[in-house]
Amino acid sequence: MSEEAIDLKEVLERVQDDKELLAELFDIFQQDYDVKRKLIQEVVEKNDFEQLKGLAHSLKGASGNISAKKLHVLFMEMEQMAKAQDLSKAAGLLASLDQEYTKLIANIAKLKQDFKKP
Repeated sequence: MSEEAIDLKEVLERVQDDKELLAELFDIFQQDYDVKRKLIQEVVEKNDFEQLKGLAHSLKGASGNISAKKLHVLFMEMEQMAKAQDLSKAAGLLASLDQEYTKLIANIAKLKQDFKKP
């Protein structure tokens, strides 16, 4: 996998090179992520495996839709962790999610600027 947080070629194919649509999808993803990331923290603290599984599944799909490959894999791991009802690696996984999300946000900001250039 490349160092980029998003597979731009893949996601542009998915949206038929509609950069305006892609920018909207990025905004929707960020809003959804921010809400669900807070919920994930809460459900991990409560050992609520069912809700964690649902949140991880939702964000796994959303990150896949925007071709955020590393986030997609991390949410897949989180979903498996919830299914196994094993939170022993939760702290490390949450830290990895936050780190990758920070990279993603920076990548999105750069892409949005690039999209505005003629």
